[in-house]
Amino acid sequence: MSDVVANRGKLMWASFLTLIAAGMGFAVRGGVLGEWSEKFGFTQFELGTITGGGLLGFGIVIMLASLITDHIGYKPILLIAFVLHLLSALITVAATPIFEAVGKAATYQCLYWGMFIFAVANGLCEAVINPLVANIYREKKTHYLNILHAGWPGGLIVGGLLGAAIVGKVRWEIPIALYIIPSLWYGFIVLKEPFPESDAKKAGLSIGEMFAQFASPLLLFLLLIHACVGYVELGTDSWITNITESILTGQGFYLFVYASSIMFILRFFAGPIVERINPLGLLCISTVLGTSGLYLLGSVKAAGLVWVAVTIYGVGKTFLWPTMLGIVGERFPRGGAITMGAMGGIGMLSAGLLGGPGIGYKQDLNASNHLKSGHPDTYARYSAAAEDGFLFFPKVKGLDGQKVGVLLDAGGPAATLNGDYAIFKEQGATIPPSIEELKNWWDSTGAEFQATDKEPVEEAKIYGGRKALQWTAAVPAAMFLGYLILVVYFRSQGGYKTVEIDSEGHEHLTDHKPSAEETIEDGEEGLTSGQA
Repeated sequence: MSDVVANRGKLMWASFLTLIAAGMGFAVRGGVLGEWSEKFGFTQFELGTITGGGLLGFGIVIMLASLITDHIGYKPILLIAFVLHLLSALITVAATPIFEAVGKAATYQCLYWGMFIFAVANGLCEAVINPLVANIYREKKTHYLNILHAGWPGGLIVGGLLGAAIVGKVRWEIPIALYIIPSLWYGFIVLKEPFPESDAKKAGLSIGEMFAQFASPLLLFLLLIHACVGYVELGTDSWITNITESILTGQGFYLFVYASSIMFILRFFAGPIVERINPLGLLCISTVLGTSGLYLLGSVKAAGLVWVAVTIYGVGKTFLWPTMLGIVGERFPRGGAITMGAMGGIGMLSAGLLGGPGIGYKQDLNASNHLKSGHPDTYARYSAAAEDGFLFFPKVKGLDGQKVGVLLDAGGPAATLNGDYAIFKEQGATIPPSIEELKNWWDSTGAEFQATDKEPVEEAKIYGGRKALQWTAAVPAAMFLGYLILVVYFRSQGGYKTVEIDSEGHEHLTDHKPSAEETIEDGEEGLTSGQA
């Protein structure tokens, strides 16, 4: 173990940087959704499907990679992830020339697959870093997994600040590709440093023995709850900047960065909190705050109250994901990377299949119904050409993002649209069919009703975002009931205990908890030594 202890700070830092890269890409992507909508004409549902596709790939890869992580080793998988992070940037930034050459459908595929490959890289990282950190800091798994996952909001902060500073001022391709910087950093560390074997491999556990853990009803119940965690945290984060920007113009990025800062700071103190109230108590409190914050955010209008709501929501979501991973690591160590990968995978799949598209659908449904009921003629002018459906819910025609973007643009719709049109004219280039079509529509229809359409369209867009947040608050409310069931279960078993395995794979129950002072000191050591 001595060789592992000697460089575990560096391995922790490399793992932390993978989440910085993932968070940066995620945050900047959220900031350019509006630009993608205006440039390429996507509806909210289509944008949600693009972001959801990224999370979907993330979840699938975590599950698949976790099957082989313990046997192949941590290092090779992280090196593949590094290559894919670079490749995803190249594919994503190709969207604009593809749009100009081929049109919207091909652009959608380019963005979708660029995000998908980015998610594959993130999924490979996630399949490694959770069991790796649980392995090298086995005495404080929940605490160190929370510290590790402070890298995610750390990346969101960096990406959010970059977005606030340069999105809309430079080509969107520049900020979207900046996650290459932390990717190069972690790639260098991975190439240079030795990695330990996993506890499961050292104990000689087979894949069959690891899979046997899924016979536990407790693990299956934890997986169900973690699917809800993925929906409410990552699904909402896909949209939060876009929605809050419509509520408080010019403050969406700052609210996002603020919520991420809360997560970043608090995750370093999970150890002392768990010491006092145990993981399940922490999760119960988190879901109450998450429910309250989301519903309040979807209800209030005053700027000050919006900031209060974001504060409550930010605190509420802080500990959910890493603490759930910590519980699985502490209760099912014989599952190795497979059980932890299943948790991460189910959370990402839920966010990708349900969270991103579902919240986009709720916005389209509520915005369209609101506009249709009060201003049917305006809705007819701004509704999308095709209907979108979600699961078994009725199909709806959302608002056409390109038309709405031209109407609501602060610089004036004619200036924006004709500016794009003029650029192609001046360059002698072929005008993309979508821009030609949009200009013809504006000249023949949009411009005539601009004065009467702008206010109801803007109001409908805000209304759709608010209602989507209110409906989403039901998810953490349901999670609270799930955690109460777990509290009752563990009390019936004599209280929450951790499970450890020895070198022969035998399990041992322990009540050991490090002191609050010890966890804080070790938390600081885990990252500062890794930067040396």
